[in-house]
Amino acid sequence: MSTDSAAGPADCTLESGAPKELTKTRRWIAENMLLLVTLLGVVLGIVVGFGLRWFSLGPDVILLISYPGELFMRILKLIILPLIISSLVAGSASLNAKMNGKIALRTLLYFITTSMMNAILGIALVLLVHPGDPGLRDTLGQGTENRAVNMLDSLLDLGRNIFPDNLFQATFQQAHTVYVPSKFDVLPKNDSLEVASETLVRQVNYRSGTNTLGIVFFCLVFGTLLGTMGEKARVVIDFFSVIFEVVMQMVTGVMWLTPIGISSVIAGKILSVSDIALVLSQLAWFIATVVLGVLIYQLIIMQLIYFMFIRKNPYKFYAGLVHGMLTAFATASTAAALPITFRCMNEKLKVDPRITRFVLPIGCNINMDGTALFVSIASIFIAQMNGIKLSFGEIITVCFTSTAASCSSASVPSAALVLLLMVLSAIDTPVQDVSLLFAIDWIVDRFRTTNNMLGDCYAAAVVEHLSKKELMACDAAAYQDPVLSINEYQQHNNTTSKSPITELNSVVTRREIIKVHKNTSVNSYGLVCRGSSHESIDSQCNI
Repeated sequence: MSTDSAAGPADCTLESGAPKELTKTRRWIAENMLLLVTLLGVVLGIVVGFGLRWFSLGPDVILLISYPGELFMRILKLIILPLIISSLVAGSASLNAKMNGKIALRTLLYFITTSMMNAILGIALVLLVHPGDPGLRDTLGQGTENRAVNMLDSLLDLGRNIFPDNLFQATFQQAHTVYVPSKFDVLPKNDSLEVASETLVRQVNYRSGTNTLGIVFFCLVFGTLLGTMGEKARVVIDFFSVIFEVVMQMVTGVMWLTPIGISSVIAGKILSVSDIALVLSQLAWFIATVVLGVLIYQLIIMQLIYFMFIRKNPYKFYAGLVHGMLTAFATASTAAALPITFRCMNEKLKVDPRITRFVLPIGCNINMDGTALFVSIASIFIAQMNGIKLSFGEIITVCFTSTAASCSSASVPSAALVLLLMVLSAIDTPVQDVSLLFAIDWIVDRFRTTNNMLGDCYAAAVVEHLSKKELMACDAAAYQDPVLSINEYQQHNNTTSKSPITELNSVVTRREIIKVHKNTSVNSYGLVCRGSSHESIDSQCNI
């Protein structure tokens, strides 16, 4: 009897092992379904693009294939502006002014340091590989780019865009310097008239495109001051927080369009490039140098930075960003991938939303690690192709100008080619040869955009770790504030799951919430700080 009874449970356990393993597999597939179909969309776009090239499709057919991708890009760009405004205002208002300053300083230092590291890596690779063979000049021909970019003008335009004179105009126009011919001067000479030669003068004009730098600066200042106004500003803070939640709900729906949009974008781009095999073969070494630099930085340097600061497995964090990387690769725009990046960081990787709302919108505008890498490689590549041997001082100039140029880069496709003109002008290298890179920039741009997007995410993770003490102090300030609603608690902790807190009244004290918080082992970083600046929580509460 006892033997049978003992054997019974053992048999049950063996039989239930397979379903349990199957359940784990199904759960993993269900959790990563969107990532899997997005990856399938990328592969499908490449296969369809190269497969249909054999049929020599007309421009109308290519347009129809690209059309779903165009609509997908338009939807993403539609979401960007309300997402940036709501996330920055709500994020900066949830922290006190002193903490905002510390986080901003750490973020900017991280961005500048990593951009410089990418520029140095690019210079080292291009000097080592030497992809710029002078024989390419005979194959590729002469460049046709005649624009010249002045470093001073670019820096002054950067300042004009950071401080816009009209906030509404900043939503659709950017300031930039152009040179226009002045009026002819008539000079007397020997009782006759002589027309003076035409001269060019600077003029500040406006061009189409959202001035995200100016909007970011205004929202940071507005949100920081809003957070210091206490209870009377709560309605405004809640207003922007709700807008952020609504936009993220829209992103949830848009995410399921990602596979179709990505496959359409990639297939359309491959079909629209003429003589793709010839172009790729002629500039294969240049493309290989850029891709090698991207992979070295992503898989080695970036992971070492993460491990050095956070002491956790960096590749697990890297794997959680694959969906955002695929979106950035397909759209070739950090800003277009921003909504997906927010979802990855907040929901999958559980980075503090107060940090992601602050760092990611800033990063997508001024942190261009991949651009610094590309510009440094491309500038020396063009010099090598023209048989110009750069001195050590000129190489240092390339490093610093590439870093500076990347910080003023717009988060739109192919912006790096404009910045490359600035670097070439600084080292007196033919700027017309930039046009030779137009044919392959569509593929290189996608690789370097993944660097830009990952740089923002890793910056948020590092800044969160470095700001842990301030975040805990901010939670202590929330502990001091007498009342916090259940809805506000759940909103700032990004949770909709049932917990013991839902059994409390609709309005409870912050002290009670933190007590339940501790008992249920939930991270308390999501609590809202209302403007206090405590240096530590040791003397404030015992949690």
